[in-house]
Amino acid sequence: MPNIIATLFFCIFISGCDSAAWNNPYSAEEVKQNVYYDSFSERPKHLDPVSSYSANEYVFLGQIYEPPLQYHFLKRPYELIPLTATSVPDPIYYDEQGLLIERSAREEDIAKVVYRINLKKNILFQPHPAFAKDANNQYVYHDLDEEKLSNIYQLSDFNLVGTRQLTAHDYVYQIKRMAHPKVHSPIAGLMAKYILGLSEYAKLLSEALEENPHDFLDLRKYDLPGVKVIDEHIFEITLTQKYPQFRYWLSMYFFSPMPWEADYFYSQPGMNDKNITLDWYPIGTGAFMLKENNPNRRMVLERNPNFHGEAYPTDGDAEDYAAGLLEDAGKPMPFIDKAIYSLEKESIPAWNKFLQGYYDTSGIVSDSFDQAITFSAAGEAELTDEMKEKDIRLKTAVTTSSYYMGFNMVDDVVGGDSDRARLLRRAISIAVDYEEFISIFANGRGESAQGPIPPGIFGHVPGEAGINHYVYDWQNNKAIRKPIEIAKELMTKAGYPNGRDETTGKPLTLNLDTPAAGPGTKARFDWLRKQFAKIGINLVVRATDYNRFQEKMRKGTAQIFQWGWNADYPDPENFFFLLYGINAKVGHNGENAANYQNDEYDELFNQMKSMENGEARQAVINDMVEIVRRDAPWLWGFHPVGFSLHHGWYKNSKPNLMANNTLKYKRIDPESRYEKQQQWNQAVWWPVVVIILILIFVILPAAISYRRNETRSIS
Repeated sequence: MPNIIATLFFCIFISGCDSAAWNNPYSAEEVKQNVYYDSFSERPKHLDPVSSYSANEYVFLGQIYEPPLQYHFLKRPYELIPLTATSVPDPIYYDEQGLLIERSAREEDIAKVVYRINLKKNILFQPHPAFAKDANNQYVYHDLDEEKLSNIYQLSDFNLVGTRQLTAHDYVYQIKRMAHPKVHSPIAGLMAKYILGLSEYAKLLSEALEENPHDFLDLRKYDLPGVKVIDEHIFEITLTQKYPQFRYWLSMYFFSPMPWEADYFYSQPGMNDKNITLDWYPIGTGAFMLKENNPNRRMVLERNPNFHGEAYPTDGDAEDYAAGLLEDAGKPMPFIDKAIYSLEKESIPAWNKFLQGYYDTSGIVSDSFDQAITFSAAGEAELTDEMKEKDIRLKTAVTTSSYYMGFNMVDDVVGGDSDRARLLRRAISIAVDYEEFISIFANGRGESAQGPIPPGIFGHVPGEAGINHYVYDWQNNKAIRKPIEIAKELMTKAGYPNGRDETTGKPLTLNLDTPAAGPGTKARFDWLRKQFAKIGINLVVRATDYNRFQEKMRKGTAQIFQWGWNADYPDPENFFFLLYGINAKVGHNGENAANYQNDEYDELFNQMKSMENGEARQAVINDMVEIVRRDAPWLWGFHPVGFSLHHGWYKNSKPNLMANNTLKYKRIDPESRYEKQQQWNQAVWWPVVVIILILIFVILPAAISYRRNETRSIS
């Protein structure tokens, strides 16, 4: 018995001397390395950039692939800058005769638009077996068969790798892949409206595949009129119409380079059966490459040894200087060697690991909000004392998103352009208190929308000049929602005094159609009913499954609905087109879910969408905003405010709602992190000691008594 007790105390002593925290989820080799730690909750389905259109996939794609352009890390409003291109290309306009015309030419005089993209030289692809060659300059892994694949289970099982320079051919090849019948690019239809010959090219490839269904479809053999290689480092894209927003698309991963060698390598028989595909093993020129893809456990990005290099930005605004965001100005990136993303299906374990120092950054879920955030007397969000003691920092940013409630403008009651319907919509706009909604359901993380354009997008007007004067008044230097009495007066003018139809005497009942259902949504719907009841309207919530809801929206049988939109690119056109008549759901299956139609607005939209940013465009935007505020096809809702936390050892943190390639900017102080991890994760041994002492006092007397009895028996 004494030996057992001594052994227990010895184990405790040895454990206390171990410098590593017992609960550290990472290996001993990793804890002090220059590694960034984060989590993910959903498996990425597509890592082929021409197929991916999901934020959880862009977390990885953004670090691996490089389109020609990117967004400046610090500047706001968002600004496009070169990435692999030498400059941001300007459009070149031609008329019907193929003659060059001025950029100020009328849109109807423009027959085609050319973007010429000049690429930087000496950019290499990451090491990859698709490029591996033998002594005779022949590709080693371009003739794989069942026997050669017998011992191959993952990409790392290929022993040899190679690389080559990035060329214009790689970008042209990727654009062609948008039309590949087996790829299913989500933007193929949209790009076919603009890129010369892309629709016809898709038909050509389909016919070629039908003739030889088992052969590799080598896109180099088929010319696409809308893309042209000028030389190894210059290519052109030709559009059939003026589309200034196209430059934003050149920063998206659909336009990343794709070497034909990779397409051929992954298309070989047997590779798909082993899950060795572009969707699983991307190949790029970016600062990082995917070293480990185990979506049921973790994803690991490592520094690309072939990365061409890039310097940290040297310019920013005064706030960036004050926040220390330019301390690394001009230094070569990336700053970290590796990024480990661990799977966390539940938010609470991820939050706890952040507090323990095992994740460098974290969002804030509702369950943890009160632990992290408090509000000052002025209503400003602040960190709690617990967070401040850990030197945790808070970053907030109004997202380039809108969540709104829409009216079906083809509905007989809430729709149409009659004064009665318009006044009814305005009354409801005042009655539904989105400031209260943000406070109750979003933990204060939102900004009431004054129109369709969020902050950070050109055309958004802040302050008194930018308020929706139909719904708000400007008081004490802020927008204040009009009193409910004003809404009731509008109801009376609309012919619904006290919420009753003055012609029939019946109470007004309106329907909210939604795919949401279940206990989690009950509180929100109850709140909405109370908002409508303030002006005498009975709101009926009609919940259906998502497919049925979509069908109602397409057919125009929904009456009121809730919707949202995240910006694809930072241009007002990306929001105004949601109210463009030709984009209506009914009849066109577009994104105009409200089926709003206003000829004056549509005419201004066609004028605005092709204008360059400036005073003239702002004037047109102001007119468009005034029209839709007057007609009120939406309750403008709110723009969510993103809250993020990061530890003091995590540097260069500035929310960028457009860029996805931000890992290269991050800098970590691993020594400081390790010290905090040790400090915050000390093992608590006193309960073990107490249990051992209890065992001693319980077991020892019994053991002594037993020993005495044994001794007496022997005697």
